[in-house]
Amino acid sequence: MKPHLPAPKGTRAAGGLALGVFTASSAAILIRLAQQGLPSLAVAAWRLTLAAAALAPLVLLTRRAELRQLSRRDWISLTFSGVLLAVHFGAWISSLAYTSVAASAVLVATSPIFVAIGSHVILRERLSGAMALGLVIAIVGASVIGLADIGQSHGANRLLGNLLAVAGAITVAGYLLIGRRLRARLSLLAYVFPVYSIAAAALMLALLFTPLPRVPDRPITWLWLVLMALGPQIVGHSALNWALRYLSAPIVAVATLAEPIFSTLLAWWVLFEPPSLAVALGGGLTLIGIGLASLAEKRALRGGAPEGQPAEA
Repeated sequence: MKPHLPAPKGTRAAGGLALGVFTASSAAILIRLAQQGLPSLAVAAWRLTLAAAALAPLVLLTRRAELRQLSRRDWISLTFSGVLLAVHFGAWISSLAYTSVAASAVLVATSPIFVAIGSHVILRERLSGAMALGLVIAIVGASVIGLADIGQSHGANRLLGNLLAVAGAITVAGYLLIGRRLRARLSLLAYVFPVYSIAAAALMLALLFTPLPRVPDRPITWLWLVLMALGPQIVGHSALNWALRYLSAPIVAVATLAEPIFSTLLAWWVLFEPPSLAVALGGGLTLIGIGLASLAEKRALRGGAPEGQPAEA
């Protein structure tokens, strides 16, 4: 397995990471706007379809030879990654129809928790005391958010939305783990284009088996979908994938903790949706816990663990 590549000149790696976080933060707002004219599953399907279509000319011009060299094993991994990404977007985008932007953004950001738990339970990797403490804090914070509205008139819908956001976190954890392995060998475009295309096909196929509307009937909805595909999807997610080739997964994980903060602030400003006290407190605990766990994982890597092992379990 290759070690992390030397950082690009200057601060390009950090800049790419920051760009990915900032643009990805706008996704929840654009999703909410698109949901006014299209069901959640269709929003997810079109987001990835438009992103794949936008990348296709560039990929076919510059990466056709690399795509031809992909092995059968590579395509199997890409397919798994694409299906996980499809489930992630289907679940997370649906969550925004039921719960607040702040709650959804924080809960979907808990993917490092599931990476660490899976590594410990399935691969028998040791959890340090600091990492375990961080995970406990994050789980307590996420529980505060998830259970805050139970007993209220809208509690069932909020709970469903929160559970969907957690499902999105679990599936994106798997997507990132597979991506970390493949990105050690593949260029960015040779990775994201097949994955986005497979995810788009999976979501479109799922949409065909539902009675839901499949095509936006208002031009403004198309605008939100295009902005979503070009901004958060192509620029945001692709920048994060690019950063993973030069920076350790724990560093990227800690940096992405800013995403729910920016999403919450944007929702407050654009949608007039301030976070509730429970979401603010629970969200703070969750992000602190994830940060502690990710930093502990980084220290474990420096202490002698094989480079990238915990992040790629």
